[in-house]
Amino acid sequence: MMMTMMLRMMMMTWAVRGGGASPEEGLLKLLGLHRRPHPPAPDLQVPQELLDIYRRQQDPDSWDTMDLPLEGRHTRSANTVTSFSHTGENDKKPRRKFRLNFNITEVLDKDTVTAAELRLSSLQPGQRVQVHDIVQPGKKGGDGPILRVLDSKKVGKDGSVLLDVTPAVERWKSGTNHGLLVEGEGAPQRVKRDLHRMFLYSDDGRSGPRGLPELLSRKKRAPGKTNRRKDGRSLCRRHPLYVNFKAVGWDDWIVAPPGYDAYYCHGDCPFPLADHLNSTNHAIVQTLVHSVNPNAVPKACCVPTQLSSISMLYLDEGKVVLKNYQDMMVVGCGCR
Repeated sequence: MMMTMMLRMMMMTWAVRGGGASPEEGLLKLLGLHRRPHPPAPDLQVPQELLDIYRRQQDPDSWDTMDLPLEGRHTRSANTVTSFSHTGENDKKPRRKFRLNFNITEVLDKDTVTAAELRLSSLQPGQRVQVHDIVQPGKKGGDGPILRVLDSKKVGKDGSVLLDVTPAVERWKSGTNHGLLVEGEGAPQRVKRDLHRMFLYSDDGRSGPRGLPELLSRKKRAPGKTNRRKDGRSLCRRHPLYVNFKAVGWDDWIVAPPGYDAYYCHGDCPFPLADHLNSTNHAIVQTLVHSVNPNAVPKACCVPTQLSSISMLYLDEGKVVLKNYQDMMVVGCGCR
């Protein structure tokens, strides 16, 4: 509540004063956004795939890693997945072949794409579907298009199929995006924008490399017990701090979570420093010197010693984005 009130006051004060970068711009920059996402179209739906990944991320027993948990998918490092709708018009007539176009330039320009998938829905179960990269479109009255086969699979019982189109996206980084050509063996299909989507898995480079030792040390854990000194002052520990996105007016583009527990560290670091205060050798020495000569150096400070990431699902015009953000929630505090 306190953090939410502070954010609102900062934004309101800056709006009155004007000038320079606002607190909201600073927060958006922290989230890797150059601007506040525009409110999405009312009919924009969040794909079930992204909801499932988000829910897996919320498992309290899951490892705190920036990589998205993509079961059975070799995507290397990916802390972001963006869903794109087909930008073309809906076909009025059913077709066995149809072209799909996706405007993914923004992601290609700023992130490293590690995988790309095309999900087709409402197809005839059991039919085989093949997807091609249109390397060069055909000319009317001239040569036909130059195509490259990307993937071929049978449609599942639910009428959907997931196809790997990573090679096409890798070519689009330095070549021209002419779209994808989908060819089905069964009955003709009618193309609808909301039935076919592309999922891009990418890394924005903000999290940096992480080894196994750090991963093992960052497993989510429960907060420690409250500790107090004999004189009543609270020892260094974690305190509640909730950030409410609705209260700061961001609920029109953030789907989930409605807010999150950021926590903060506060409390005394007395001499001698106890083991449970998670102190460094330097903090112990500094506290020892302070106990002898308080004017020489200040006491050690209570600061976050372990942080974990959060997942955010948000809408931006025609895109749905699921992103992991590093070091957003305090897990442990200590004297440093």
